[in-house]
Amino acid sequence: MNKNDNFNVIEEVKNLETEYRLSNTQKILLSTDGSVTSILDVLKGNVNIKTLLQEFHKADKFMAELLDIDEGEEVNYRVVIIRRKDEPLIYASSYTPIKRLTKEFKEDLIRADIPIGRILKKHKIESRREVQAVEVKTTNKELTKIFGTEVDLLSRKYNIIHKDNILISIEETFPISSFTSDF
Repeated sequence: MNKNDNFNVIEEVKNLETEYRLSNTQKILLSTDGSVTSILDVLKGNVNIKTLLQEFHKADKFMAELLDIDEGEEVNYRVVIIRRKDEPLIYASSYTPIKRLTKEFKEDLIRADIPIGRILKKHKIESRREVQAVEVKTTNKELTKIFGTEVDLLSRKYNIIHKDNILISIEETFPISSFTSDF
């Protein structure tokens, strides 16, 4: 279910380019409808994640609308850094409605340090990614500390759709100074 059927990721990336010079790699990371984990594995070597936060919540109005579920349903909220060794590459936060997960998928998600792309692949989940937004954001204290820079951030929000339902809603963010070298 795409709540933003009129969103065109290619046009939005082109709009960003009217104000910012983006590398081809940045454009790929912002617009892909595939696994960012796989792209980073190719670019940087095997990446892993460090979980900063993992909590279970009862869906409030925001989460219910975001995930197309009822208020009060259980949601996993997870914040991770995708990294290569100790180099932070991408900061990612996700919301996952628990009722849409198999027991095995939930167990892997709770283990925390497995990238979502790898969990989907391991469990052979047929899914698609629908990009909802790409934008430039101002950094904050937490992200400045994580990335070691105060530059603006590139961000994309997308949903992973499985059986016509939102399985996971994700936002990925990285400094605009990252991934600037094209080979």
